[in-house]
Amino acid sequence: MNATARTAVPAPATRALIWCLHLLVAGLLLLVGGRAVADGRPHAGWIVAVAAVCALVYAAGPVPARVRRSPRDLRLWLAAVGAVWLVLLALSPDAVWVAFPLYFPQLHLLPRRAGLAAVAVTAATAVAGFAAHRGSFGAAMAIGPALGAAVAVAVMWGYQALYRESEQRRRLIEELTATRADLDRAQHTAGVLAERERLAREIHDTLAQGLTSIQLLLRAAERSLPQAPETAARHVDQARQAAVDNLAEARRFVAALAPPALEGTTLADALERLCATIGARHRLTVRFRLTGAPVPLPTAHEVALLRVAQSALANTVQHAEAATASVTLGFLPGQVTLDATDDGRGFDTAHPPVPDGGGFGLPAMRARVAALGGTFTVTSRPGHGTALTARLLLAPPTPSLTSEATETEAPTEADPSTVTSSAPQPFTEPLTETEARP
Repeated sequence: MNATARTAVPAPATRALIWCLHLLVAGLLLLVGGRAVADGRPHAGWIVAVAAVCALVYAAGPVPARVRRSPRDLRLWLAAVGAVWLVLLALSPDAVWVAFPLYFPQLHLLPRRAGLAAVAVTAATAVAGFAAHRGSFGAAMAIGPALGAAVAVAVMWGYQALYRESEQRRRLIEELTATRADLDRAQHTAGVLAERERLAREIHDTLAQGLTSIQLLLRAAERSLPQAPETAARHVDQARQAAVDNLAEARRFVAALAPPALEGTTLADALERLCATIGARHRLTVRFRLTGAPVPLPTAHEVALLRVAQSALANTVQHAEAATASVTLGFLPGQVTLDATDDGRGFDTAHPPVPDGGGFGLPAMRARVAALGGTFTVTSRPGHGTALTARLLLAPPTPSLTSEATETEAPTEADPSTVTSSAPQPFTEPLTETEARP
């Protein structure tokens, strides 16, 4: 064991063992002095005095803090105890029994090889001293000290093995605690970033788009004055209504609630109203189409698809210079799709344009869909409009659930930049839709 481990504050169980060792030393020294007095041995007074000195040296040595902290001073103390014990052994054969408790501090405070050597020398000295007092030597005289030395070595080595295992476990617990703290910090940071990203998407898809719509409406009102005050008043009223809608949206996304457009209605109705509102406020014909048999969707799916439609139409109004746009909500077996197309100027998908202040629309739409395990594709060419598709998979209903219960799956995410063959092309088929014209 290293010096730090030897001088560290012991555990409760270790302290109990140490006190047992102290009591054993005190009891054996008391036995040596008591027998010398009881048997009336020569030099009984000296034996009692040396036993008392040995007890004082043993007890007083580790008391000073400087000694406890210094391995060198502890070894000097051990040597002093051994020297007094040798004097006691020279005076009384009963001192041979004190050799047994001395094995333990020797093995504990000295390096392994030095400790074994000290134990061997102590055992040999005990045997020799006892034989000298008896005036003869026999095998029985060596058995006791040798057996005691073997027991002490086995006990100390076992204790040191347990101590090493305990230290390894303690370090492992400390590492696990530190790792858990790091994980908590990482999760906190991830939560902050996720909330920041959520707010950024919501602000882009609601407030930013709404403010842009208000700005366009106020510009239209300004152009209508003074020739057409009624038209200007209508634009101002629409801008006021857009501000009211945006305020409701802001309150909702701050509280992480569903958009007001989805309250008490279906996704299809919300998309139809969205198309009608965009068409009424801007110089754009917006068509809505519903295909397939509608099924109830998880709230997260409805919010994501509504936000994708809002962002897609906002991009069409601001950047596409389109005359016509369409939004198609399709229910297919096991999946739901949202297609948004326009006949605007289009762009090169390999090098999408970046508006002033940066572009967040397409990345935000792609992130929303990817977060639910869906796919998002964009098809566009300069001069040929733009079409985008958001596709979300639905889990099939289980026998224990009603037909109205569905939950999302997490399929393998496809490359968002890949253009699938099923992506809609702008206005290539006749539509039976709800149409909103300015």
